[in-house]
Amino acid sequence: LVMTPLRMALWQRDREGHPIEPKSLVSHSDAGSQYTSVAFTERLALEGIDPSIGSVGDAYDNALMETINGLYKAECIRSLIFHDGPYKTISDVEYATAAWVEWYNNERLHSSLDYVPPIEFEQSYYAALNRELQPT
Repeated sequence: LVMTPLRMALWQRDREGHPIEPKSLVSHSDAGSQYTSVAFTERLALEGIDPSIGSVGDAYDNALMETINGLYKAECIRSLIFHDGPYKTISDVEYATAAWVEWYNNERLHSSLDYVPPIEFEQSYYAALNRELQPT
């Protein structure tokens, strides 16, 4: 379950011309077995991604993931923005989750990013970086 999103994220970065540099990313997670598995930790090491695993029972130790989980529950699971009525099947939850992730990354305004969506913030970042790297 955790390997597919990791592979997709790495593929997307590469596809957009921004492959990750070794030791430039951190994978934040809890201490669940899927994140401490040999396969996952080996894949992180292979990609040069540093793991960050919170201590058991300490929500503050991994505040980033706890924040995302809280937003996901409030904005996707408990609201009717991404689904009409109660969820009846796992497919309903999966579809709503995919829609929420797409919205969160491409449309949702983030106060920590000066009220622009993450995709726009990232595009501006790379545009500025490219301008700095241009010979004068």
